[in-house]
Amino acid sequence: MAVPGVGLLTRLHLCAQRRTRVQRPILRLLSCPGTVAEDLRRDEQPSGSVETGFEDKIPRKRFSEMQNERREQAQRTVLIRCPEKISEKKFLKYLSQHGPINNHFFYESFGLYAVVEFCRKESVGSLQNGTRTPSMAMETAIPFRSRFLSLKLKNQTSEQSCIQSSDQLPPSNRKLFEILCYAESIDDQLNTLLKEFQLTEENTKLRYLTCSLIEDIAAAYFPDCVVRPFGSSVNTFGKLGCDLDMFLDLDETRNLSTHKTSGNFLTEFQVKNVPSERIATQKILSVIGECLDHFGPGCVGVQKILNARCPLVRFSHQASGFQCDLTTNNRIALTSSELLYIYGTLDSRVRALVFGIRCWARAHSLTSSIPGAWITNFSLTMMVIFFLQRRSPPILPTLDSLKTLADAEDKCIIEGNNCTFVRDLNRIKPSGNTETLELLLKEFFEYFGNFAFNKNSINIRQGREQNKPDSSPLYIQNPFETSLNISKNVSQSQLQKFVDLAQESAWVLQQKDTDRLSVSNNQPWGLAAILLPTVPNRRSFTKKKRKRSANESVRNLLESLKSNRTANFTETNEKRTVSTQT
Repeated sequence: MAVPGVGLLTRLHLCAQRRTRVQRPILRLLSCPGTVAEDLRRDEQPSGSVETGFEDKIPRKRFSEMQNERREQAQRTVLIRCPEKISEKKFLKYLSQHGPINNHFFYESFGLYAVVEFCRKESVGSLQNGTRTPSMAMETAIPFRSRFLSLKLKNQTSEQSCIQSSDQLPPSNRKLFEILCYAESIDDQLNTLLKEFQLTEENTKLRYLTCSLIEDIAAAYFPDCVVRPFGSSVNTFGKLGCDLDMFLDLDETRNLSTHKTSGNFLTEFQVKNVPSERIATQKILSVIGECLDHFGPGCVGVQKILNARCPLVRFSHQASGFQCDLTTNNRIALTSSELLYIYGTLDSRVRALVFGIRCWARAHSLTSSIPGAWITNFSLTMMVIFFLQRRSPPILPTLDSLKTLADAEDKCIIEGNNCTFVRDLNRIKPSGNTETLELLLKEFFEYFGNFAFNKNSINIRQGREQNKPDSSPLYIQNPFETSLNISKNVSQSQLQKFVDLAQESAWVLQQKDTDRLSVSNNQPWGLAAILLPTVPNRRSFTKKKRKRSANESVRNLLESLKSNRTANFTETNEKRTVSTQT
């Protein structure tokens, strides 16, 4: 979500009032007690209570364990479109006829929807068996059975009550700046920003459910396939409203057909052969794209982008509100998501810093949802990880050190690239670094505001600066495909804009002691100050830079004139002396 017109907020008298902690509104979770309540209680803790550093009290789940649990949960879940007003009690009573309900919540996206998770997978089949295909007066319905259902009321005069739905979008600019101005510290601001923008439990469930619904369609051709989310949806750095990247995993299908022997016989499936894996990928996605377009409920705007470097099918899932990209030959991207998941889980400061830097970049148009010469969110995340590897002591380990901790089970080679690193987070030694988020934010800007981009590259595999292998303005080595530069698209002008803004933001953050005393001046402070495109501090900083440059130019000009005048005077005297002697 961009931050357009945010400079208008400087007119708001948000910071003129007493800076006390704002009580966050309590989200009404419409669910049975159990699975989500504990997570929400943890989310509703005051943002200042987030611990700094490594939290080793709770065993960390592996990425694969987390994905498998979420997928199994999604398979027990249905998506139901509901009338605008409905009795929640009667709604749950009706569905409970098919089995106990573990969890549910409502949300709005082109109508009111309910996500209902049963305790048993068999309950979903029971509900489907009692569901009919709608009859159309002028059109014909395609009889496709899915877990995306529609609920209608037989008796419109029955008891109705308004349903409170959970919010699937980040806060407005006004609300965000109000919260930031009332925070108690820059650490508190960053943690609050993280809590407001990160994916909620409900939104995460909805993402896995959407993948599961697409998996049902793909399974018509590949019965044992798996559709897995990757990227921002699962790497702990996703924000509300981000796209949903999906990976059609056919390895399970291939594995089932290998090493099956009976006595002296070996049975194989009859298949069609194609010249290359890329062509196979294109054919598979072409067919899946057609199915989504013709038979997929809620799938609209289907585009088959098959000639891209990584072929994909792009579409909108209208019911969930997600923009979706489906690929089937992008396993390195899934592995990169796992690596970021590990980095984001190791230390509580990592995600808070990444969210803060990304929000800052969006506010200054350093990033964009439109492809171009801009720095991407992935590149910014790599820069934050690299910066945290450079601290003393390091906050995050290098990728090479994670590789040394790996065992035989962790070995992973994808398309000739070594993607091996330890998967068990509990085997990674915690960092002894106790620096505050406030210090890290300021020094991030100072570090990259003075980074030698003209000669050095960024490499999280080794965690140290290296000479650039080519002349790209910004060179960030791909952690797995090491010959690639993930920031090759960034232009020199965009990089220079990043450097200038980093220097200015570092200067603004250094004025925090003064800004905290300027409550009566209605000025934002800390993180809120550097998110504004134009504030008095930045104008003052820019004027000082220009004034310093102008003074230096005038000084150089005067010194040049003085030198020339002295040289001319000396030359004239010498001529006069020679003339007199003559």
